[in-house]
Amino acid sequence: MRPFAYERATDAAAAVAAVAQPGTMYLGGGTNLVDLMKLGVETPERLVDVSRLPFDRIEERPGGGLLIGAAVRNSDLAAHRAVRERYPLLALSLLSGASGQLRNIATTAGNLLQRTRCAYFQDVSKPCNKRQGGRDPSGCPAREGDHRNLAILGHSAACVATHPSDMAVALAAIGAEVHVTGREGERTIPIPGLHRLPGDDAQRDTVLERGELVTAVELEPLSRGLAGRSTYRKVRDRASFSFAVVSVAAALDVDGGAVRDCRIALGGVAHGPWRAWRAEEMLRGGPATPERFGAAAEAELAQAQPLRDNAFKVPLARNLITSTLTSLAGELV
Repeated sequence: MRPFAYERATDAAAAVAAVAQPGTMYLGGGTNLVDLMKLGVETPERLVDVSRLPFDRIEERPGGGLLIGAAVRNSDLAAHRAVRERYPLLALSLLSGASGQLRNIATTAGNLLQRTRCAYFQDVSKPCNKRQGGRDPSGCPAREGDHRNLAILGHSAACVATHPSDMAVALAAIGAEVHVTGREGERTIPIPGLHRLPGDDAQRDTVLERGELVTAVELEPLSRGLAGRSTYRKVRDRASFSFAVVSVAAALDVDGGAVRDCRIALGGVAHGPWRAWRAEEMLRGGPATPERFGAAAEAELAQAQPLRDNAFKVPLARNLITSTLTSLAGELV
């Protein structure tokens, strides 16, 4: 690891001003950044520690929503009573990520801002458009190399990496908003919308501008029907400490055998959490049956462009969506 300077931010304005300087990065829990520094992928000259800024609280919002501070630890968020009762899919997604030790350190903002990555991104001896810049397919060795667990939706010739966050998938299904502050002031960014698809600029994972600091994540209130039938399911190669091959965050509001409302988001399939807008639109107002769920999943996955070794993710995602929604509807899987 290269030498670097360290300082602790005293307030948000000071942190934003410090990171405006070249070679400076924010440090939260450090569970991703420190690993990348050890690998030589990230080489900051200075780290500004924002983990002790007063963004470690969960606050009630009018109407029943929540405002989650950027520095709230993943373990605390998963255990919070309001999260477990009103957003069970979020609590389950957090408990599906990493290990208990890492969840005790990892922060809300840090979880969202994990680098979208693959094995080639983390290996500095290999070319990588995400790490080095560039638009040539030859700068993405994963396309012809090891891509079994990489993207089937929204990827490009420049990059086929996937975003690793479980929490982001649940937040995409909920329709959360991210509060940020920067040199130009404050703004909010929706999820999905925070994370970028690679296009021809794979280096940028998010739409954040240089120096912008995430201060909170706001959750809109879910209807009682959606909150009562919601879950997060994750298919992975190991029982723990493993990224998703495919995951789904889903909520289903059924009235009289028909779908009144639904939320579906996928993980492990794209550069960020993938909101299944097509499937949701097809399901609303229709019958809550396994056949209808399967047809909606097929419609969503018609956009997929699998590579040589990850085409299995398409039927896997279809079956996961169908079985999850069927289970939520109270039918036999």
